Amino acid sequence: MSFESPLRLWLLVGVVAIAVLYLVLQRRRSRYAVRFTNLRLLDRVAPKRPAWRRHLPASLFLVMMALLVLGFARPSDDVRVQRERATVIVAVDVSLSMLATDVPPDRLTAAKSAARDFVEGLPKEFNVGLVGFAGNASVFVAPDTNREAMYGGIDRLAEGSAGEQGTAIGEAIYAALGSIQSLDAEAASEPPPARVVVLSDGANTAGRDPDEASAEATSAGIPVDTIAFGTASGAIEGAGRRMSVPVDGDTLEAVARQTGGTYHEAGSSDELRAVYEDIGSSVGYITERQDVSARFIGIGLLFALAAAAGSMLWFARIP
Repeated sequence: MSFESPLRLWLLVGVVAIAVLYLVLQRRRSRYAVRFTNLRLLDRVAPKRPAWRRHLPASLFLVMMALLVLGFARPSDDVRVQRERATVIVAVDVSLSMLATDVPPDRLTAAKSAARDFVEGLPKEFNVGLVGFAGNASVFVAPDTNREAMYGGIDRLAEGSAGEQGTAIGEAIYAALGSIQSLDAEAASEPPPARVVVLSDGANTAGRDPDEASAEATSAGIPVDTIAFGTASGAIEGAGRRMSVPVDGDTLEAVARQTGGTYHEAGSSDELRAVYEDIGSSVGYITERQDVSARFIGIGLLFALAAAAGSMLWFARIP
C-alpha cells in the first residue's frame, strides 16, 4: 500500500499530541482528586466511575481521527478487478500422438477432463471458445458464455476430428485469434482482453509457421499460454507396431516466450489440472492500482459512531 499525498500523514502528529494531552490531563485530574483529605466525603462527592468505560469513547475518537487522516492521505493499493468481455480460447491437439497412454488413461482423455475443469473454474461472465487441431485447425465452439455448448464441444474432441494428421500449432493460434476478433461488433476496433491456451504434445509439423502466428498474437496483445503434455516415454500402437511419441515442447516454449504467455510441462493429469487452475487465476482478473481511502474513512466513521454511542450510553453526552 502507498499514499498519493504522503505529506498529509504529518497530521498524525496532531492526533498523537491530542492523545498525549489527554493522558496528561487525566493524570493531573487524579492528582487533584487525592488532595481531598476526607476520603469518605470524596466517595460521596465523586462516586467511583468505571475506569475503562471512562476512557473508551476518547480512545475510539482518537482511532477515528487517525483513520480519517490516513484516508485524507489518499491511500492506494493493488486491487483485483474482473475484466469485462474477457475471452479465453482453449486449443487442444487431437493428433494421433495424443492417444499415448503415458498420461492415463491417455493424453487426449486427460486433456479433455482438465479442459472441462478449467472452464468450470472460470467466471461465468467470461467468453470461452474451443479450437481442435491436428494437421489443420477447426473452431469447435465460438467464444460465448454458454458453458453447456463448451462442454459439448469438449466431448466431441477425438483423434482425427480436426482433419488430416500432423500438428499445426500455428494454425491453432490463427484460428483462436480469428475467434477472438469475431467476438462482437466492437472486437475488430476494440479487442476484448483475451488469452489463448494451447495444449499439445509435439513440435509443429504442418500448416503455417508458429513464429508468424506468435507475431500476430503479440501484435494483438494476446498472450498464448502453452502446455507440453506427455512424457519422454510416450508411445502409441499402430499397424502392428509400437511407435515412440515423446513430448517435444521446444516450439510451445518459444510461442509462450514470444507472446508473453507462460510455458508449462505437464506429465500427468493431476499436474495438468494444477497448470490449468494457475492459468485460470491469471486470466480471470487484472491487478489495478486504485484509491482505497473509502476503506479508512468508512472504518473511521464506524469508530466515531461507537465513540458517540458509548459516551451517550454511559455519560449522557457526546465526546
